[in-house]
Amino acid sequence: MATRSLLVGYDLNRPGQDYSRLIEAIEAYGTWWHSLDSTWIIKTPKSVTQVRDELRRHIDSSDELFVAELTGHAAWSGFDQTSSEWLKKYL
Repeated sequence: MATRSLLVGYDLNRPGQDYSRLIEAIEAYGTWWHSLDSTWIIKTPKSVTQVRDELRRHIDSSDELFVAELTGHAAWSGFDQTSSEWLKKYL
């Protein structure tokens, strides 16, 4: 099954909330990019709905979660070489 690039963004709204369970769940997808506070890109064969449902288990009902498939067309600025190379390779 082909992998796709998915953008994952979130806001955890309760003060002092622990991000570690959510971050571990995102990193478990294996191939990921994270250079912005609450924004990740992951590579997975799973659909946006599957990823949303899996990650939703690690957040509160008052939190916000966004998952979108990326098309491969992107532009960026200000990232270090490692981040830029990851984006070029995986988008």
